[in-house]
Amino acid sequence: MSIAGLSLPFGSSETTIARGLLNRVWSRDLAMDLGTANTLIYVRGQGIILNEPSVVAVEEATGKPKAVGQEAKKIFGKTSSAIRCVRPMKDGVIADFEMTALMINFMIKQVTKRWTLQKPRIVIGVPSGITQVEKRAVIDAALCSGVREVMLVEEPMAAALGAGLPIDKAMANMIVDIGGGTTEVAILSLNGTVYSQSIRVAGDEMDEAIQRKVRRSFGLQIGIFEAERIKLLLGSALPFGKPRSISVTGREITTGIPRRIELTDEAVREALDEPISAIISSVVTALEQATPEAVHDILNRGIYLAGGGALLKGLDVRLTQETEIQFHRVQDPLSCVVRGVGKICENLREMRELCIA
Repeated sequence: MSIAGLSLPFGSSETTIARGLLNRVWSRDLAMDLGTANTLIYVRGQGIILNEPSVVAVEEATGKPKAVGQEAKKIFGKTSSAIRCVRPMKDGVIADFEMTALMINFMIKQVTKRWTLQKPRIVIGVPSGITQVEKRAVIDAALCSGVREVMLVEEPMAAALGAGLPIDKAMANMIVDIGGGTTEVAILSLNGTVYSQSIRVAGDEMDEAIQRKVRRSFGLQIGIFEAERIKLLLGSALPFGKPRSISVTGREITTGIPRRIELTDEAVREALDEPISAIISSVVTALEQATPEAVHDILNRGIYLAGGGALLKGLDVRLTQETEIQFHRVQDPLSCVVRGVGKICENLREMRELCIA
């Protein structure tokens, strides 16, 4: 028997071998980081080929997608009543099932080929604190897109894999993954989770803290994406060498008239202090719960920072100062989780035990 020019031995294993070859040749298994802020997709054998904001715009009358991802983000807050623009993920989990299913379906169709003979399998990164109901929602939303099998992996495990940490060794590896909706703090060893905690304080909470600060101090209402822009430009966990400021436009709460203000890095840092303190507190709690042997490894090897929140200026230095343990920002923190999920996708037979569903 032969497939695509390859000779196969006859016998009891012939069907299994043939199926395995067909899967590898004709099925494009996927890995997904379904994030609150961004969704990334990794295709087996190709790498990361999609990185889009988790935003959907639909026509109210028909329910058909008007835009998804970056195009939807561009029109967020600027549409008529005929178009609904939403962020379907909240705090790392599905807040709007219908819109999430639509978004996943749209994105998967973009990365899979129509001539694929077999529907792909998909591995999705989810928060470690996710409930059974939330797991079921993620699985159902993915199945709606036409994949044949859905597997879930906890994001701290995926982030550690993406960072190249030796999680299969008898060695404590501590990672802090600061995403858009959740911050995951975990200690991993021997392909298992020794300790994990998921708090719903992360990038989105930082953006909302900036919105509240601007509203209280200046009486100005700004959009969530404007707050995100401020965070990227002025956000920091420690003071800059020189004072910085940017021009911010919003709507005055009392009069409703548009107004422009000058916002300083000090004001932004004050706004971010509460969410940063909550993240530090979760790290300290994890260290308090760790065994002396685990603490020994962590002290020697340090703690690793992943996720988009890890890019906040000075955060690694402040965490090091607060805990007296060295923090290391992983390479390309934004794609760390999807790279880890991608490793599982590439080696599914050997690494399937790392999946939780």
